[in-house]
Amino acid sequence: MADDMMLHFANFSTLLLCMVLKFPQIFVLMRTKSTKGVSLKSLLLELTGFIVFITYQMYNDYPPPTYLEYPILIAQDVILLLMILYYNGNLKQGLIYAAVFVGGWHLLTVDKWVIDLAMSLCTFISAGSKFAQLQCLWKSKDSGGVSTLSWAMATYTCLARIFTTTVTTGDKQVLVRFIVMTVLNLWVTVMVMYYKPSAKKQD
Repeated sequence: MADDMMLHFANFSTLLLCMVLKFPQIFVLMRTKSTKGVSLKSLLLELTGFIVFITYQMYNDYPPPTYLEYPILIAQDVILLLMILYYNGNLKQGLIYAAVFVGGWHLLTVDKWVIDLAMSLCTFISAGSKFAQLQCLWKSKDSGGVSTLSWAMATYTCLARIFTTTVTTGDKQVLVRFIVMTVLNLWVTVMVMYYKPSAKKQD
């Protein structure tokens, strides 16, 4: 009974947070009109990882509550991508990225071995997105355009997904992915806080 309540809470809180997870980052970009400290490479890798992950979950008929937040996260990442391209003066590239992602998504569902292989690489792709963001912060030494709150919420949702995966599917590939993501999200959060300019307003 207690486990069921905790599972429902973890699923609900994760979904609730993911509905607004990228909003702080979107608002920071709108306020600063600058992408300083925000890695485009990180966002593209994250988006790739999200698409692979949700496709894998759906392909294997896993319970929808364990991945329901991903369509919402993908939509928010697309908005962020368009904003970054806009502020960088490269908005036309959005069409190219859209074609690549749609084509890649269709390729994933061609056969089971394709989606299994993609999922085995998903952790490396998602980890690569975090390392790209860390590298960007390290080089710029300025996180004025990065939202601390978004990264902190991302850390919590990964922690919650470690629990929900353990008590539902028990999928080791998925579990390893969330453990790695929790550690890296926390690392990015600390770096964002460390490089946050004191003169600028907090998120």
